[in-house]
Amino acid sequence: MLLLLALSSFVAAQDGVPDRLSELHDWIGLDAPPGREHLATETIMRALPGWKRDALGNLMLRKGSGSPKRVVACALDRPAFAVTEITDEGYLRLREIGAGRQHPLWIQFHEGQQIRILTRGGPVNGVVIVKSTHLQRGRAAAAVTTLDDLWVDVGATSRVEVRRLGIEMLDPVVRDSRAWFYGDFVSGHLASVRAGCAAVANAAQGKISKGETIFLLTTLRSFGHDGFEAALRSLGRVDEVTLLDQPAENAPTSEPFSERKIEKPPYLPESTGLTSLTILAPRVRFSGSLVESVQLADFEKLLLAVAKAAGVESERTSYRAGFRVETHQFSSSDDATAGLLKSLAEIPSVAGHERPVREAILAALPAWARSRARTDNEGNLILEVGPDRDPSMFIAHQDEVGFEVTNIAADGTVSLRTRGGLFQSLWEGQPALLHFDRPGEPSLRGVFVPRENATTKQPEALTAWFGYDGDELKRRGVANGLSVTGFKHAMRLGATRFTARALDDRAGSTALVLAVRRIVPAALKRKVIFAWSVREETGLEGARALASQYGSSVKRVYSVDTFVSSDSPVETTRFAHAPLGKGAVIRGLDNASVAPVAEIDRVLNIARTQNIPLQVGATNGGTDGSDFIRYGVVHVALSWPGRYSHSPVEVLDLRDLQALERLIYAIASAP
Repeated sequence: MLLLLALSSFVAAQDGVPDRLSELHDWIGLDAPPGREHLATETIMRALPGWKRDALGNLMLRKGSGSPKRVVACALDRPAFAVTEITDEGYLRLREIGAGRQHPLWIQFHEGQQIRILTRGGPVNGVVIVKSTHLQRGRAAAAVTTLDDLWVDVGATSRVEVRRLGIEMLDPVVRDSRAWFYGDFVSGHLASVRAGCAAVANAAQGKISKGETIFLLTTLRSFGHDGFEAALRSLGRVDEVTLLDQPAENAPTSEPFSERKIEKPPYLPESTGLTSLTILAPRVRFSGSLVESVQLADFEKLLLAVAKAAGVESERTSYRAGFRVETHQFSSSDDATAGLLKSLAEIPSVAGHERPVREAILAALPAWARSRARTDNEGNLILEVGPDRDPSMFIAHQDEVGFEVTNIAADGTVSLRTRGGLFQSLWEGQPALLHFDRPGEPSLRGVFVPRENATTKQPEALTAWFGYDGDELKRRGVANGLSVTGFKHAMRLGATRFTARALDDRAGSTALVLAVRRIVPAALKRKVIFAWSVREETGLEGARALASQYGSSVKRVYSVDTFVSSDSPVETTRFAHAPLGKGAVIRGLDNASVAPVAEIDRVLNIARTQNIPLQVGATNGGTDGSDFIRYGVVHVALSWPGRYSHSPVEVLDLRDLQALERLIYAIASAP
C-alpha cells in the first residue's frame, strides 16, 4: 500500500484549515515572486533538510545513484507586479514581473483589492485603488482594467512617507489573498503548480528504488523557466525529465491529472541528451485566476503519479512538511477606535441580514446603554437617553452592500442578486462566503466564479460556487435569500489609515458607540436618540420606519455616514474633495438633501469651540436623515472622508473618525 501523504493524519489544523487540506494550503500560500523566490525557499529549507540552493536560487536534492538518472522538477515563482513609480503624493505605480499564460482578467482581479508590497524589511500593506461607486453613476461603461489603471495606496501622503515605510523601486507587489479552502478544494494563484511543488517535495522524502533521482524546486518560471534550464545544464546527461506545471488549455477535465509530452521545449538544453520531457498537472477549476482550484482527491492521485515518475519505493512513512505560512495580523496598538472599527467591519451584515452586527454593536455599548437599548420590528437598534425635551437623533446604518442567493443550479452554481450599489467586477474571481441566518452557524466558503473571457469590465451577472452540487447545498441548508459576501479583513495602512470592506457604515456605527461611551446620562440637558438603522443600502427602509415613529417629535437629526471623497488620483476634484486626515466633514449637499446654512454654522461653531477639525463639502448619494425632512425635521449629515466607496478596500483616516466621534459627543452634550 503506497503511503505517500496521509492527509487525514495531519496534526491540528492551522488557522482553521481542515487537517486534510493543510499541507496543500501551506504550499499555495508561499510568496515567491520572480527574483524573490528566497522568500519561499528559505522556509522550505528550514522545514525540509537536505535541499541545497544554487546561485539562481534553485533548490536541489539528489537521491540514489546509477541508472536511470531522472529529474523531477517544479517551479516555485509566480507572476507578480513591481513598484516602478512612487509619486509625489505617495501613490505607487506598477508593471508586471514575468510573462506567460495568464487569465484574461488577471490585472483586473487586483483592482480594488488588498495587496502586500514585499520590502526588504517585510511586507507592507496596501490597496489597489478603484473609483468610488457613488462618484461614477451615469458614466459610460468601462473597458477591462489594464496596468495603466492600477494605482496603489499605502496610506502615505508623500514620496518621503513611502520611503519611511521601507518601500523601494522594484519591490514586488502581490495580492493579499493567501490560499483559500472550500469544500474539498484548495484555491489560490497557480494552485496547480504549487500542488505540483508539494508533490515533488513529498516524493523527495521517499527512498529511491533504483537509479538516481534529482528533485528540483526552481526559479524564474515567469521568465521562460530560466532557473529550470540552468539547473538542467548543471546536471549533464539525464534519462528522463518530469516537470510539474499548469495543465494545458485543452487538458481533459474527466481525469484527476494530465500527462503530456513536450517536444523540444526551449528550456530543455541539448546537454541533457533529451528531445522531450513529460509534464504532469492536476485538474483545475478556474484556471489562471486568483481562485484556481485543486480538489483534494485529484491532488492525492497526482502524488502517486509523481512518486512513480521519481522512482520512489512503494512503502514508506507519511510525513508533514512542518512549515506554515503566516497570515497577516492586524496591527493596532491600544487604539480603541481602530480596535472597535475592526471588530464591526469584519462582521458580514448585508442589507436585510443585520442581526450579527446589531448584536456586536449592542455588546460594545456600556452596560447602562445596553440595558436601555431596544430593537424595533424592523431591526433598527434604538437608544434613548436624557430628559424628555428638545430631542435630537444621531443615526448610522448597520448594513453593507453585498449579494443574495436567487437560484441554486444542479451543479451547485449559485446565482446572485446585488443588495445595494456596487461594481460586481470587484468580487469576480475572489473568495466568497455564504452566510446562514441561523445564529452560530459558520459561513460556507466558496468563490465568486470568474468569466473565462471578457471584453467589458463588468460581468452581466455574478455567480458563486461552494464546492458542492445543488442537492448537497440544499442539504446543508442553502436556500434563496441567504446573503453572500467576500472575505473581509481589516488592515492598517501607514501610520493613520485603515482599510476594510463595509466602512460604510461601520465607521459611523463605531463613532456612535464611542460617543455613547463618553456620555454621562445624568449630565445631558436634552433627550438624545442614537439609532442604528437597517436596509439603508436598499432604499433607506429602516430610516423610513424611524422617521414615521420619531418624525413628529425630534427637532434635529444627524445622519452619520461616509462622505464619499474624490481624494484619489483617479477622480475629478470638481466636487467631493475632502482630503483624508483633515478632519470630519459636514455633508452639506448630496443627491437627497441640503443642510440649512444656519445649522452648518451651528455645527461649525461647536467644532471650533472644541478644537475639532471639520470640513464642509458636497458629494453624491443620500443618507438616512433625508427621510426625516418631510416631517419638518432639520437634517445635517455628519461624516468622515472616505475613499473607494462600496469596494472591498474602502479607506479612511482614523484621525478623521476620532474627530467625528468627538463632534457627535460635543453636539449631543451641548447646553
